[in-house]
Amino acid sequence: MNTVISKDGTAIAYEKLGTGEPLILIDGALCYRSFGPMKKFASLLSNNFTVYWYDRRGRGDSGDSPNYSPDREVEDLDALINEAGGSAFLLGLSSGAGLAIRAAEKKLKIKKMALYEPPFVWDKNGGKPAVDHEAALKEILMTGQRGKAVKYFMVTMVGAPAIAAFVMQLMPMWKKLKGVAHTLPYDSAIMGNWSVPEEKISAITIPGLISGGGKSPANLQDPVKLIAKLLPNGTLKILEGQTHNVKAEALIPEVVEFFKQ
Repeated sequence: MNTVISKDGTAIAYEKLGTGEPLILIDGALCYRSFGPMKKFASLLSNNFTVYWYDRRGRGDSGDSPNYSPDREVEDLDALINEAGGSAFLLGLSSGAGLAIRAAEKKLKIKKMALYEPPFVWDKNGGKPAVDHEAALKEILMTGQRGKAVKYFMVTMVGAPAIAAFVMQLMPMWKKLKGVAHTLPYDSAIMGNWSVPEEKISAITIPGLISGGGKSPANLQDPVKLIAKLLPNGTLKILEGQTHNVKAEALIPEVVEFFKQ
């Protein structure tokens, strides 16, 4: 394990594997280096890139600081990019893709970015969701109910059946999910009001591969298609047979081809 110090003094833990141009992997909600898909992604991508995968702040071995802001996570990425040599490719999954978009907005030194299903809510009228998820999560967590926050995320936000959340409470992974439940408001803050920030995305000139799953619901596929259309240098790829929990073997060949072009 290695660490890099972000602008606000927070230590960010990361690992490094492979050779070639640097590529930074960005996890979605509740995931970190030892829990989630990125270890497998890093292993498979290391044949073509020097892969950096890290614990987002508040997770795993990374530190945290009071008064969270999405800007702090952009600064964390900036520190990693500098550590990687000053520029890098980015691959973000789910809300990690939302963070990559914010990094591109801030004009970090990104060569290209690959985004898989940033979970914006498709709303043709540009309105906010009826529920302020960030505020709701903070209220739950203020009472120390980490498990309730995870269930809120799974059932109310993701739309999983309540029985699925109940069954997961009986599994060993539940303890790990509760351990990072306090970072759920962070992901919600990154996604803003959950609608596609059309004007900001239209101003991003970095080449971007925007992917989604062919078996994902329309409310996830539609924002993917819109983002690809809005990006001046956007490429759309719908992966047949895939869902929001994309398989590494399905996404990685597309990512490698796009970054190698």
